[in-house]
Amino acid sequence: MATAVAPARPGLVLADLLPASRVRDAALVLGGAGLVGIAAQIAVPVPGSPVPVTGQTFAALLVGTALGAGRGLAALVFYALAGLAGVPWFAEGGSGTSVSFGYILGMLLASAAVGALARRGADRSVVRMAGTMLLGEAIIYAIGVPYLALAADLSLSAAIAAGLTPFLLGDALKAALAMGVLPTAWKLVDKG
Repeated sequence: MATAVAPARPGLVLADLLPASRVRDAALVLGGAGLVGIAAQIAVPVPGSPVPVTGQTFAALLVGTALGAGRGLAALVFYALAGLAGVPWFAEGGSGTSVSFGYILGMLLASAAVGALARRGADRSVVRMAGTMLLGEAIIYAIGVPYLALAADLSLSAAIAAGLTPFLLGDALKAALAMGVLPTAWKLVDKG
């Protein structure tokens, strides 16, 4: 993969390229929450784990990176609150709390972190995007796995075996996809 960096547009994320308005920001937040909700429906059960493999984490990190820390966090807060209120858009059409709700809490912080890094240009190159996605995933797991241990009454090692280890390969593939998508989007914008 190429590691060329797109021409600098300091302080911008992809969403900032749209004309600024409150309507734009509201639409981006709602659209970001909707994207995470749709991606959560792409779910594959994992034998021996109460947590399925979903597109949810990829979408949450993509939303944070593309929208920036503030709008990305707002999108994930809206997603979480609507799901807690009964909107069936958590993994596998779920809502409310479950043993996997800690991953959603982790996505809140991860979206803000990757959004802040994107505003500093971390979404412009494959190498920097790799580090950004790895940090985002680490934040999600740092909250999700201990929450799983507490909520499912598992030891920490059992929670790691059920809520981390089976997902590492899939998350590496999602990170690789993001590493190609976002720097490519910037290259296309800068050519246009």
